[in-house]
Amino acid sequence: MCGRFAITLPPDAMAQLFEAQPANDLPPVPNFNVCPTNRIHAIRAGEGGRQLQSMRWGFLPHWYKSETDGPLLINARAETIAEKPAFRDACRHRRCLLVATGFYEWTKDADGKRVPWYIRRSDGAPIAFAGIWQDWGPEDARQRTCAIVTTQANKHMGQIHHRMPLILEADDWALWLGEAGKGAATLMQPGGEEVLDFHRVDPAVNSNRASGPDLIEPLEA
Repeated sequence: MCGRFAITLPPDAMAQLFEAQPANDLPPVPNFNVCPTNRIHAIRAGEGGRQLQSMRWGFLPHWYKSETDGPLLINARAETIAEKPAFRDACRHRRCLLVATGFYEWTKDADGKRVPWYIRRSDGAPIAFAGIWQDWGPEDARQRTCAIVTTQANKHMGQIHHRMPLILEADDWALWLGEAGKGAATLMQPGGEEVLDFHRVDPAVNSNRASGPDLIEPLEA
């Protein structure tokens, strides 16, 4: 799964990288501890081209009467996304890319304490998570919400967790966004073993109130 991540790329650099028109209400960066329900940076296809927008991380199905009317849907499993009532329409018609610099995952030590890891691309490039989105709420209080698509972890990532976000390469962005026709389902599988690297980080990140660049620095032995 993916329950916390970091974003350090400036909005103008995101817009250039994804060839997208940026909105005026993008969340501030850097943010080294992006948590569920935060506003995050998303790219979606529009009639006038790609749009870089702010979305609430936490997908809200149309039948939710409030933001807390059901489970907090921050992830959507690739294996079942096309059948789940909450996700199936978005999977077909409302796919997006969610931008990150890296993300966190946790293991447990011999005493059962949570041990945090920071995962990033081994080439240092920004990460594009596969996502889905849904507009929710009354017209006068409409908000755009999203979830990260996850897959079974590849062998490398399986060392720390059995799930991982679906990470898309630049050549696949157009297909995922629907710009290159149908076939996005073929992308829903774990990425290559060499794409990601990870290191231990300070347990301070266990708190969702923690902030600052020290959160992603390798933990000294």
